[in-house]
Amino acid sequence: MQTDEVLNLLQEVSEAVIEPRFRALADSEVMEKNPGDLVTVADREAEVEITRRLTAAYPDALLVGEEAVSADSAALHAAGDADHWFTIDPVDGTRNFVHGSQDYAVMVAELRGREVVRSWIWQPEHKLAYVAERGAGAWCGDRRLEIPTRDEQNPRGRTSRRARVGTALGDFSPLELTWASCGIDYPKLAENACDYVLYGSVMPWDHAPGSLLVAEAGGVTTYDDGATYDPTTTRSPLLASGSQAISADVLSAWDGAPV
Repeated sequence: MQTDEVLNLLQEVSEAVIEPRFRALADSEVMEKNPGDLVTVADREAEVEITRRLTAAYPDALLVGEEAVSADSAALHAAGDADHWFTIDPVDGTRNFVHGSQDYAVMVAELRGREVVRSWIWQPEHKLAYVAERGAGAWCGDRRLEIPTRDEQNPRGRTSRRARVGTALGDFSPLELTWASCGIDYPKLAENACDYVLYGSVMPWDHAPGSLLVAEAGGVTTYDDGATYDPTTTRSPLLASGSQAISADVLSAWDGAPV
């Protein structure tokens, strides 16, 4: 499938399955996979349809969807040996979606082994589409995301851990909370709304799409030792930075501190 065809797929599924449920979910349509870990009928139905259509186009590719892995983790374990695979996050930011926040997204990434080669992030309520292709740039609609000028002396950081909000790494400004959706966080980072983001939870459907977007916009996603992000593992913690220089400074200030 061409890159724009995959984006159209996500937009069509979103329009048919997800958006009609926004701020209209019945209590029976919201469940818990684990305590505090929400899933909705929109998540499940959207993933089934996205998976069906990608499988038709790529019958030999491995499909790793968040909800499918929740039921059976075999696909996640198989990703480490897969030559060609896709991640699917049908509603990234489900808690936001359930509580009526517009900050949720539909995300897919295409991978060749450990390398993310294409990614798509569709933000239905914001009507923003973020697409990245390795070596061909990161885009928001028709606008290419360029490397912004950043304050490398006092970078603005976000964290996914509420307990860390208000604390600081070294002499940097206190950490703020992320937007509680990687499909919002990574585009915000690429658009210069913050300079780095610290994550404690690392699943490939959350981070593979955004890591390529940020890389193609001039940033980098690494672990606390500086090693480049590997979507075939769930190693944590993870640092996404808007530039190589900021990444180096944050890693130096981080120095083993808890996320």
